[in-house]
Amino acid sequence: MLRRLGPADAPAYRALMLRAYADASEAFTSTVSEREALPPTWWEKRVSDAPDAPELVVGAFEGERLVGAAGLRFETRPRTRHKALLYGLYVDPSVRGRGVARALTEAVLAVAREAPETRVVQLRVMETNRRARRLYDSLGFRAFGTEPQAIRMNDGFVAIVHMWRGAEQLADD
Repeated sequence: MLRRLGPADAPAYRALMLRAYADASEAFTSTVSEREALPPTWWEKRVSDAPDAPELVVGAFEGERLVGAAGLRFETRPRTRHKALLYGLYVDPSVRGRGVARALTEAVLAVAREAPETRVVQLRVMETNRRARRLYDSLGFRAFGTEPQAIRMNDGFVAIVHMWRGAEQLADD
């Protein structure tokens, strides 16, 4: 089951994402220690269910257990209000290979499609994350640039690929 997360889901979302930062550190710019230090209010704000919230998170559940999440942040400045950023896609290893990542991404795109001003959805993905890149390619995202040495890891640097999907694809889904 997929649904938009709310403040009551903040503890489960925090736990899921801390696992993500630990288990798939190469897929995120944030570290476990950075996110562990954040107060509960930060997590609650991220999963705000206010209608005018600048961001939202969709969660995937197996029974009562949160097993995946994907976020969407809307730009708020006048000249960039037509853009939204898909971020933080993570699926627990126990349910990978069942289409959860695709379903979460499609759910976030559906939200973007309903937002009247949104014309573009962008995302950033580590160049080495081939599985995620294949998913995004299959959903109509296109790379528009690679940022070399974007993230410093323990064993070197990783590039980030910037991708986007335009309004015509949002309207056609």
